[in-house]
Amino acid sequence: MSTKIQYQFKKDNLTNSAPNKYKEGELRSEELVINLGPQHPSTHGVLRLEVLLEGEIVKDVVPHIGYLHRCFEKHAESLPYNQIIPYVDRLDYLAAINSEHAYAMGVEKMLGITDQIPKRVEYIRVLVAELNRIASHFVAIGTYGMDMGALTPFFWLVRDREHILRMLEWVSGARMLYNYIWVGGLFYDVPVGFEQRCTEFVAYLKPKLKELDSVLLQNKIFVERTANVGVLPMDLAINYGITGPMLRASGLRYDLRKIDGYSVYPELDFDIPIGTGEKGQVGDCWDRNQVRVMEIHESLKIIEQCVEKLTKEHKRTKEFDPQAIVPKKIRPKAGDFYVRAENPKGELGFFFRADGKSDKPFRCKARGPSFVNLSIISELAKGGMIADLIAILGSIDIVLGEVDR
Repeated sequence: MSTKIQYQFKKDNLTNSAPNKYKEGELRSEELVINLGPQHPSTHGVLRLEVLLEGEIVKDVVPHIGYLHRCFEKHAESLPYNQIIPYVDRLDYLAAINSEHAYAMGVEKMLGITDQIPKRVEYIRVLVAELNRIASHFVAIGTYGMDMGALTPFFWLVRDREHILRMLEWVSGARMLYNYIWVGGLFYDVPVGFEQRCTEFVAYLKPKLKELDSVLLQNKIFVERTANVGVLPMDLAINYGITGPMLRASGLRYDLRKIDGYSVYPELDFDIPIGTGEKGQVGDCWDRNQVRVMEIHESLKIIEQCVEKLTKEHKRTKEFDPQAIVPKKIRPKAGDFYVRAENPKGELGFFFRADGKSDKPFRCKARGPSFVNLSIISELAKGGMIADLIAILGSIDIVLGEVDR
């Protein structure tokens, strides 16, 4: 005879999954704990912030993550190396090609075929990665303006991002999750006329960025909401492992495209923008937004140079095959490997452990910049107003798919 087990409700069951750091009985009479998210537009996804307040002053912020956990690293253990790329796309889904580039370089390093990649393949990779970098920054800047109450720049940037998504769809067949950069090559060569379309897009976008600067960055209300808010000193950023525009906004000219010199970036001429404290202090929210805008200008310079290389020195030929050295079976030698690349949000790294026997990684660990950059929010928000917490979180530019992985 089977015994039916009835569920017994317990009050503690409501908090067992994600317990709060601050308990109700431990608070002083002036203190209040609120939950910001996980369903709130300013958290840019399913992030929950446990905020300890005294009036409107933030005393502590505790991020609660895991609502978008994708099991990426566990999936990677059960798939061949070349079949992991679609899952890599879904980490930072706003910059999928940049993530593919880092992953492909990692596996190529393990196989020892980095020097065999054709130059045309490398220039196409950089071209599409910089287009994707601009699209990612468009979302970061547009949604940040919306957080601060400026709606028009968001519509402008979504409009211009649409041009990029259509171009990338023309190349790969997908708008966001591309599976375009393969280990050893590409899914396909760029379509005929793609280089000309890139040139037209660069000419179109440059005056639009001037409009963005005047309407958003120089806007008096936007400056007052972001300047001198969430100041991140350089030493604190380094100690927390912060990378990307957040680190450069604190004054450190550190970009892996220059530091590591991977792919064909050493052959290209571009600058590394840093925060200067133009409107407030070095490393404040305004500086972080300004660095992203300046990086768009530098990406346009890179795109122009890639187009020139692809139409002259490394132009299209009938003999060119983007899959010429794509391995059918990937079985690297036993060992540990780490590769990193400069994604729009910072350093994306992949650690591989291969056993030398299988075509599946024994371990594939992803180091997501959004996860690391989010860790500093408590330091930046303490002592500020709750309205400033929204400004600080938006300036970090996170994607929850990369935070939770």
